[in-house]
Amino acid sequence: MGFEEVSHTADWSARVWAPDLPTLFKEAARAMNSLSGTVIGTNDRVSRALEVEGPDPESLLVAFLSELVFYQEQENLTFDDFDLRVAGQWLKVAMEGAQTESVDKAIKAVTYHNLKIERTTEGFETTIVFDV
Repeated sequence: MGFEEVSHTADWSARVWAPDLPTLFKEAARAMNSLSGTVIGTNDRVSRALEVEGPDPESLLVAFLSELVFYQEQENLTFDDFDLRVAGQWLKVAMEGAQTESVDKAIKAVTYHNLKIERTTEGFETTIVFDV
């Protein structure tokens, strides 16, 4: 499992891979935080729960990451610990994080641009484009 930045003309992009869908989603969140240069504080930890529905895994991934962008923008929270359950058209997440200490460059949106989660011999892989 892991991620790497992929060169993109105007936005940021990351290729993410993992052995299963929940881990792929976790790695995508890690990639997003890394690309934006997010530093999470060491103060009190907070917990949130999230449940989203979507027609496919790609929609669930975009909804999940978009919620993380929302929390960072609106509540100054960054999450780095996730317990994810993906079942059909549902994603349930229990997540833990803390106040955001700093962000080098904010991500405005998670896009669907060429987004496709593919099954590989090692698990799953996708490339995500972020609007900055």
